[in-house]
Amino acid sequence: MTAISGDTLEGVSATTLWTLHFRATEAKRSDGVIRDPWAVALYDSISYDYLKFGRPNQSHALRAATFDREMQQYLEAHPNASVVALAEGLQTSFWRLRAEGCADNVTWYSIDLPPVMALREQLLPRDDRIVPLAQSALDYSWMDRVDQTHGVFITAEGLLMYLDPADALGLIRECASRFPGGRMMFDNIPPFFSRKTLKGMRLSDRYHTPPMPFAMTPDEAVALADSIPGVRSARDVKYPPGRGEFKLFQRRTFDRGVLSRYRPSVTLLEFDR
Repeated sequence: MTAISGDTLEGVSATTLWTLHFRATEAKRSDGVIRDPWAVALYDSISYDYLKFGRPNQSHALRAATFDREMQQYLEAHPNASVVALAEGLQTSFWRLRAEGCADNVTWYSIDLPPVMALREQLLPRDDRIVPLAQSALDYSWMDRVDQTHGVFITAEGLLMYLDPADALGLIRECASRFPGGRMMFDNIPPFFSRKTLKGMRLSDRYHTPPMPFAMTPDEAVALADSIPGVRSARDVKYPPGRGEFKLFQRRTFDRGVLSRYRPSVTLLEFDR
């Protein structure tokens, strides 16, 4: 790969480099929680001041592994399904799932803003199963492109927290309406973390995180099944075990109630048929 600058990405789009930094650094560890050779290749091929994102940890790798697990289970039951990766950034989920043998017949819709899609085009291999769409997830015209014949699994990994609450919930409502029988998976930050970003949270002396105005506790996310038409069920999906302090979130005391309000969460929705 030819080294290129990551400085073409700004604002929220640049957070995909934050995610890449954490995920690739974890993948390089012998005891890492994820194996992701394409993330490592991207990381090493993009010239960027990654250290401004601070010391890397397991969080983004554990999140990616959580999404992989649920997608793999779905694709094993629906091998010809469509996967819609909203605001995909520099995620490399397709190649991890392909390595597991469950993406041979999938149609993968990769959606993000034009600068991000330009980087993907330069650095990742072309594949006939991938349909690149350079647009915002909130431009609902992407929905007209998706083949629903064999099932649809929509991911919004690292997206909703950056949206205004009305837009985030509106996106969920529209997906539930347009993709009956489908699934949608997204991650949430806790409310206290959202408030910190709105005040201006620093990862280093060179980087403030963008504001993250949308937050939900695990209980609030599960309650979407009762508040959004077309959502048949909502499940809180647990992260796989991590190392050290990341093992804490595996404790049952964090499942529900007061302590659960302080952990990040992942939610899987199933839509009515």
